[in-house]
Amino acid sequence: MLHIVDDEEVVRDSLSWLAASRGIAARGYADASQFLARMAGDFDAHGDCVLLDVRMPVINGVAVFDQLVGRGLAQRLPVIFLTGHGDVPMAVDSLKRGAFDFFEKPFNDNDLMDRVELALAASRQAGELAAVHARLATLSTREREVLELILAGKMNKVVADKLGISMRTVEVHRAHIFDKMQVKTAVELAGLLK
Repeated sequence: MLHIVDDEEVVRDSLSWLAASRGIAARGYADASQFLARMAGDFDAHGDCVLLDVRMPVINGVAVFDQLVGRGLAQRLPVIFLTGHGDVPMAVDSLKRGAFDFFEKPFNDNDLMDRVELALAASRQAGELAAVHARLATLSTREREVLELILAGKMNKVVADKLGISMRTVEVHRAHIFDKMQVKTAVELAGLLK
């Protein structure tokens, strides 16, 4: 989902149309508070990106970006700044702090949408990585030990000997690991964690 945060309706409408021409779902917000209220809940697990106007009444785009960074959402929710009043130091500072890109108005429509597509892909990748880390966090300490040895290519007998447990216990831990990590084979598991 492309989130368009701009106080000008004509800008929101034209960017929504532009996104639709590329098959990208978009939602417009007339002000930052509407957008922040939406972001208080869950956002799309399939990737999100924000086109954020720098100059808006009440809460400006930089302040919104600061809140996203503070919530740890900068990678999961890439921000592309749009401005008619930007300056080089502002752009450099935003990029150093994790903004995905910075476009000055007027901008090239195709260049902007190319960057939006890359930002959406980056968001999906960050979401997938976060999901893998969440699944890893569900493993017990012993399951993590078994996992490390599985990833090292050790057979169940070697894992059992190394950890001082029975082969049957290794098999149970292995089954729990595969179940929690949502894989069926050690090869899948290795591919997921590479």
